[in-house]
Amino acid sequence: MRLREREREPDDAVVRQVSLLKECDHPNVIRLYEVLSKEHARYLVFEFMDMDLRTYLTRNGAFKDLTALKNAAWQCIRGIHHCHSIRILHRDLKPHNVLVDMTGSRFKLADFGLARAFSVQMRALTQEVVSLWYRAPEILMGERKYASPTDIWSLGCIVAEMATGQVLFPGDSQIDTLFRIFRMLGTPSEEVWPGVSTLREFTLEFPKWNRAGLVDVRAKAPALGPDGLDLVDQCLKYNVAERASARHLLQHRFFENFVAAT
Repeated sequence: MRLREREREPDDAVVRQVSLLKECDHPNVIRLYEVLSKEHARYLVFEFMDMDLRTYLTRNGAFKDLTALKNAAWQCIRGIHHCHSIRILHRDLKPHNVLVDMTGSRFKLADFGLARAFSVQMRALTQEVVSLWYRAPEILMGERKYASPTDIWSLGCIVAEMATGQVLFPGDSQIDTLFRIFRMLGTPSEEVWPGVSTLREFTLEFPKWNRAGLVDVRAKAPALGPDGLDLVDQCLKYNVAERASARHLLQHRFFENFVAAT
């Protein structure tokens, strides 16, 4: 990582990543071994993982084996649960930032450059924080005060993608991503999402779609079954107060009788 030419200080994202990773000692979070400085460059030495989840899915396709899918989902949820338990938001969860070993059995969250420590209260942070396809609808519509539910939405998108091999909301713009969400989950209203009409980007001119639900996910990943679909659905609630926490997801019936790899 290069230092700033004038200030000769590391980029803010580097400092943030180093600081947060020192706190995140967990099997499902990438380990930072060392920080090396040489001339005007700084190098972060991480533990080795073979590839990211995006590359793994491109090479191998969706997780067709239900036990393998549960293992992948469990480890990702467990990693973010640890982060949230020590009040760290990842803020950029996506397959590129989930690292995998060659066998597809070990998963670790990585790239904490956008991560922030958060207090119990919701904090106002920057809007451009999560890659478009995995961005929560409250952020897409201009919400600046958010906490752990933002990561949970992204996690739900990732689990669905692991099950189907396809991006859940592959929008080519912010509004296209929103409309793809609306087509699946219905155009939000005050009834299902209290306060939505106060968001900066909300308009009554939005097209009105009825909720279709996860029918596409069900069709492309029948092995998920009703429990797996419900787990994804619990991540994709419009109302952040209704969105499941990582702790509750680990207790979801989808993982009943699942024995995590040690």
